[in-house]
Amino acid sequence: MDTTEKVIELGDKKSYAGIPEAEFVEDVDAYMGRLENNGNVDEVLKRLDNQHAKYKFMEYNLASKKRRLQTQVPELKRSLTTIEELEKQKSEFETQFLLSEQVFAKAKIQPTDHVCLWLGANVMLEYTLDDAKTLLTQNISAATRNLGYVEHDLDFLRDQFTTTEVNMARVFNWDVKRRQAAKATSAK
Repeated sequence: MDTTEKVIELGDKKSYAGIPEAEFVEDVDAYMGRLENNGNVDEVLKRLDNQHAKYKFMEYNLASKKRRLQTQVPELKRSLTTIEELEKQKSEFETQFLLSEQVFAKAKIQPTDHVCLWLGANVMLEYTLDDAKTLLTQNISAATRNLGYVEHDLDFLRDQFTTTEVNMARVFNWDVKRRQAAKATSAK
């Protein structure tokens, strides 16, 4: 992310996407005692496992968004470079267009002050070169900023995975020790 760019303040949130923070279980006895399920370990582990699965789902969605943004930024930059080249050209020039993967066609381009841009959803609009340059610059900035937000949220999610997994292990180990203690007292 561009370091000169101003980052939006998150306030008391730690995630741009509003990902809930996992509570770290410091004292398992107190944690199990305050739950409404009266210390039912299976229910607690099931709830923690569901929370972990939700984090996995969020990670999948954020990773998909990251891949999309990582391909979008270079495409936008290539388009901006092309517009800058069109601004420089004062006479007809020859170039090659990509028709499909590894298929190019030669074309002669006349000097122009307008360009058509695909906006998505089967929409193409004609812009002046200056307007197209402005639009692409704004889109590059927004996509780069969003990529930074997604990367931040992915890092935050990794921390939530770790916290949830540690909580699951702590509750499981607490239950094992509790059962061993109950077995030892019943054996006496």
